[in-house]
Amino acid sequence: MSGRPAPTLAESIAAAHDWWREAGVDFTYHDQPAVWLADDVPVVEPVAKEPAAPAPAPRAPERPPVGGDRAGWPQDLAGFARWWLDEPSLDDGGLHPRVAPRCVAGAELLMLVTMPEAEDSETLLSGPHGRLLASFALAAGFAPDTVSRAAALPRHTAAPDWDGLAARGHGEVLLQLLALAAPKRLIVLGRGILPLLRHDLPQGAPAVSELAIQGRSMPLLSTYAPENLLQSARERAGLWQRWLEWTDRDAQ
Repeated sequence: MSGRPAPTLAESIAAAHDWWREAGVDFTYHDQPAVWLADDVPVVEPVAKEPAAPAPAPRAPERPPVGGDRAGWPQDLAGFARWWLDEPSLDDGGLHPRVAPRCVAGAELLMLVTMPEAEDSETLLSGPHGRLLASFALAAGFAPDTVSRAAALPRHTAAPDWDGLAARGHGEVLLQLLALAAPKRLIVLGRGILPLLRHDLPQGAPAVSELAIQGRSMPLLSTYAPENLLQSARERAGLWQRWLEWTDRDAQ
């Protein structure tokens, strides 16, 4: 029997730690998972944010009526021609120049087209459309200085907003021009013009009607635009036939 005293509890525990440390075991492991967080810790759910209300769309500024204050509208053809070239509200600008109407009061015939030709600079209808209409007028027996020419728009425009122009009163400006010119007959050439004049006659084949202006009726013949007439001999023949029927009827 050895005379060495028995190790104390602390020495036994220290010896066991040394043993396992030498064996490479630094931690204790358990087969069952341990709960590290308390069961009563509340789970915070993310708060859903209300969708932001869409910002109101900016309102387009109201555009002034075409022609501005009617009290300032010209009362003669010479004044109208100058005003047609200078009044800012008549159009929004463009690459082509404005071109004044060529009208004399009480002309035998007034030809109203949708817009100046692309070639026009100082003289309305100076290109192929004008030559076509001049040939028509000559064949109908009119001297050049007895025929007035006007356009519904001040300048050549690629894609006119006819509905917008009507809503802003552009037709009233045209009616003012026709009242000042007071032709004995009116030919309207082109889609988009008659609605401006508050006229519901369908714009198809040439058709005869009357236009009421300031208490008087103006004989009216509506037909295709000059560019369509140039491209179609059939449409030119139809216009000529309708013209003969119109004038023959009035001559009887």
